Amino acid sequence: MKVHFIAIGGSAMHNLAIALRLKGYEVTGSDDEIFDPAKGRLAKYGILPETVGWHPERITPDIDAIILGMHARIDNPELLKAKELGLRIYSYPEYLYEQSKDKTRIVVGGSHGKTTITSMIIHVLQQNHIDCDYMVGAQLEGFEVMVKLSSEARIMVIEGDEYLTSPIDRRPKFHVYQPNVGIVSGIAWDHVNVFPTFDIYVEQFEKFANMIPSDGTFIYYDNDEVLHALGERVVGPRKQPYSVHPHHIKDGVTYLETSVGDVPLQIFGRHNLANLNAARLACGAVDVSDADFYRAISTFKGASKRLELVAKNDNSLVYKDFAHSPSKLKATIAAVREQYPDKHLVACMELHTFSSLTESFLAQYAGAMDDADEAIVYFSPEAIALKKLPPIQPQMIMKAFARPDLSVFDDSEDLKKRLLNLPMQDAVLLMMSSGNFNGIDVNELGEKIISLRP
Repeated sequence: MKVHFIAIGGSAMHNLAIALRLKGYEVTGSDDEIFDPAKGRLAKYGILPETVGWHPERITPDIDAIILGMHARIDNPELLKAKELGLRIYSYPEYLYEQSKDKTRIVVGGSHGKTTITSMIIHVLQQNHIDCDYMVGAQLEGFEVMVKLSSEARIMVIEGDEYLTSPIDRRPKFHVYQPNVGIVSGIAWDHVNVFPTFDIYVEQFEKFANMIPSDGTFIYYDNDEVLHALGERVVGPRKQPYSVHPHHIKDGVTYLETSVGDVPLQIFGRHNLANLNAARLACGAVDVSDADFYRAISTFKGASKRLELVAKNDNSLVYKDFAHSPSKLKATIAAVREQYPDKHLVACMELHTFSSLTESFLAQYAGAMDDADEAIVYFSPEAIALKKLPPIQPQMIMKAFARPDLSVFDDSEDLKKRLLNLPMQDAVLLMMSSGNFNGIDVNELGEKIISLRP
């Protein structure tokens, strides 16, 4: 098979390209810009384009499939050439479905927790020597790529994003995967540029649930009022609502309370204990016993950037997390507060996504950081300009978060100085963003902060 990627440099796209290369396919690609880590990883596997830019001459009749990335525009010259030649054009999700249509597909959807639940399921299946293909949205410890495709595996685990499929396909990605086992972890309005009302956003999850066949399973978080009502409306598949797994914390370690005894975990937080329950039910749907699940999940360390410990000393810790939406912020801060009730908690987040930088959406953040002893918000005026959004002033953010003592920064160097001078005696610093604080290396910063304190 010969496959060409239009916009090969994206996080998901370059991982799929590598997965197909490892499967033995001939892989080529183009992009107008490619940065590390994608650049280095594509080079490692011999599929980094020799030059950047779009080159219609690379599109030839012998190509079996074109995979179109979200970054490409509808007037992309390579796309136009592929259409002219009548080549088969797939979006990223369509090609994943094509590769998995004869497998049992476990699709993990929801406004938050998708990556963690997907990672948990993959980890448990691997620990139980059950072969599976997968697509997950973060790098996992011990895994070379975020996508695995094979001819042998009979199960595929897919992180199901609700965002648009491609520039020429306006369906949410997770609708394309046609789940046999479908999970929805929670519903909190996001992607307001695509789903302008909350009702339209919720509708996408209801459509997803109703795609599950009658012999399939719909797993959903029942403590979410909107999702509870949605679950009541769904007819057809077997329904398995879930909530937070029973647990207790002792000496800074979270233990599951199970039929096989107390099980110590390497992760923590009520949201993770809900995610874990979803993963347990999904694994049960493919015949993994609870006992085997608990044995395997005790060694799960978490997905990259999901409450990931960056640095620590005897009395202070620095964590980083992907949290950025209001619901994710609340859940992550609450998790750290529960795990370290006696430590001074400093929470720092970056407004980075299109939604979070939209003035009309900012009010959703009211109270989102109230569980922290100290709260800091960073935003980049340059990022707002690049997204072609109206400017935001610090006063707007102060009002939106409804916290009078909130600190707001719009310069990353000023933010770094503030963080390096935090009183970190018996404290936890939690850094949260789907971006990178305009170039701040959080790992390096965390090590430096800890090294400056006894």
